[in-house]
Amino acid sequence: MYTKVVVGSIKLLRNTLDSLCDSDHYLFTVSDFYSIFPTLSKNAFKTLLSRAQAEGILKRICRGIYIYDRVDYPRGFVLFHTASRLRAEHINYISLETALSDNGIISQIPINRITLMSSGRSSIINCGTLGSIEFIHTKKKPDSISGRLVYDFSCRLWRANIELALEDIRAVGRNLDLINWEAVHDSI
Repeated sequence: MYTKVVVGSIKLLRNTLDSLCDSDHYLFTVSDFYSIFPTLSKNAFKTLLSRAQAEGILKRICRGIYIYDRVDYPRGFVLFHTASRLRAEHINYISLETALSDNGIISQIPINRITLMSSGRSSIINCGTLGSIEFIHTKKKPDSISGRLVYDFSCRLWRANIELALEDIRAVGRNLDLINWEAVHDSI
């Protein structure tokens, strides 16, 4: 009976994802799946997710986040989109090395790593072959930084301007050696 429930649930999951997913909707949290399977027991639900991964229906990005990669999605933005889903209940914004590199202020481009400031706790989330997401805690209040943030629709996150990213990098004690100060003065 238990196996029959999981097999039927796999078919329902595949059909639901096939009908709903697109380039904007391809990442899911565990809680997203609860609405599809509200009557499954906790064990059956875990088995369903394991089987979906084993059958290639879902791929685990990191703890609690899954990707349905049978649709075309913006591959260069998966880490950013994952970050926005992981910390949706917190204020998060792209800053530090990621923001400065994107603006040509530091010469080295962080590969497979993004850095964000967050009202949540500091942590580094390993996303396997995709790279990692570094959240650095900030006590800054939204009203004190809102004028120095712009929403990046491609990343689905707020992004610090150069001045705020430099302020953040100093505040957290990061290395300033890679900063091209001439580029900073030309940009501000």
